[in-house]
Amino acid sequence: MVPVVTPEEMGAIDAAAPEPVEELIRRAGAAVARRAIDMMGGTYGRMVNVIAGAGNNGADGRDAADRLRRRGVKVRVIDAASCPPVLPPADLVIDAAYGTGYRSDPARPWTAPDVGSALVLAVDIPSGVDGLTGAAGDGVLRADRTITFQALKPGLLFDAGPELAGEVVVADIGLDTSSTACHLVDAADVARWWPRRAADAHKWHAAVKVIAGSESMPGAAELCTAAALRGGSGLVSLSAPGCRPNTRSEVVQHAIGTAGFAAEALSDIGRFGSLVIGPGLGRDDDTLLAVRDCVRDATVPVVVDGDAIYAAAWNADGAGPLLRDRELATVLTPHDGEFGILTGERPHADRIAACRSAAADLGTHILLKGPTTVIAAPPGTVSTAVGSDRLEWASERPASVLLVDRGDQRLATAGSGDVLAGVLGAALAADVDPLHAAAAAAWVHAAAADLGPLEGLLAGDIVDLLPDAVGALR
Repeated sequence: MVPVVTPEEMGAIDAAAPEPVEELIRRAGAAVARRAIDMMGGTYGRMVNVIAGAGNNGADGRDAADRLRRRGVKVRVIDAASCPPVLPPADLVIDAAYGTGYRSDPARPWTAPDVGSALVLAVDIPSGVDGLTGAAGDGVLRADRTITFQALKPGLLFDAGPELAGEVVVADIGLDTSSTACHLVDAADVARWWPRRAADAHKWHAAVKVIAGSESMPGAAELCTAAALRGGSGLVSLSAPGCRPNTRSEVVQHAIGTAGFAAEALSDIGRFGSLVIGPGLGRDDDTLLAVRDCVRDATVPVVVDGDAIYAAAWNADGAGPLLRDRELATVLTPHDGEFGILTGERPHADRIAACRSAAADLGTHILLKGPTTVIAAPPGTVSTAVGSDRLEWASERPASVLLVDRGDQRLATAGSGDVLAGVLGAALAADVDPLHAAAAAAWVHAAAADLGPLEGLLAGDIVDLLPDAVGALR
């Protein structure tokens, strides 16, 4: 996992370093110079423009400039405060104007210059991009590559940040980020967490119960159950109120009524590893009441998705009492609108803080969907699996957050969320820690979509590609 720290946290990490700031600047400058030479393909006959501000970001750029000169590169250092609108021709421009220290000032707005055909290397983050949120105005110099130090910054992962930063490289300059509570997930992490079926597994291994679908929305149940099977569940059982969706023949179906169905739907819940509830259920009063009863009474980990999120928040007290009273893991999977239903407002620009706060308030895990998905654990305990046992201990660290930046606009298709819910249900049923299960499910879901066509990808296509996505991890 790659640590992710806010600009404020990075400032504290810098301040706590035993080395003087001059040494850290030398290390950062050396890393910038190496990356610059790599981008130019050498030093002979090369010209570099360095836009340098007054802070540490500018100091990193100036140190890199000195190193490049010693290697025979022609360098111009241009003061960010008096930067001309058009820079002289160069092979490379190093943007060391502001970095994460940028603060919007209407009296002195930063407008990046015209750099012609030069490549652009940003130091820490493209100047003009908010290091916390990724928000940016019109005057930002788009980078071909960004070199950031020791940890990613949220602004490189959200809003306009990823598009403006180009390829992002994290350089180790010897700072201690061991206390970081937010990390970006990579393929190696998912490969460790994703469950493998044992040689002696049987069909009830990682069995998933699904309560989903309705007469008007049977497709949600079909996608969710198929995804749970393709995600590794040995058996999936569906209870769809008042209807019988056209699921795969491998799905076991139990008919239940449209009102007061909780006891009937949960009659065999003890045989399952997890429950997925919500996709396509609808929002009539009887359904909402029954869904709340199911969430409250389920004796297994629960994925609360779609209309079940609305049901959880559907009373004067909101979702808090219902979710906090659960003793087993619960993962909610809202998009921005559903997040607003849960919390009273849509997530603000600092999506990590918003998700972390909601997880703390509701006492549950939150998977907040988006181009970069945010998964937050409730504070209080850390758990891990050792063999067949799960160990838990109190933690005073901030609640853990995992980020998944894999995936693109192909996931913005009807039914995609139903597929994710099914994949997550399969991971939870296999007894994966809920934080890791949610992050791994989001990653595998996106990896499956990556294997599909750039145009015209359907949610059902994602289901069919799930085994290939998991197989690639192996």
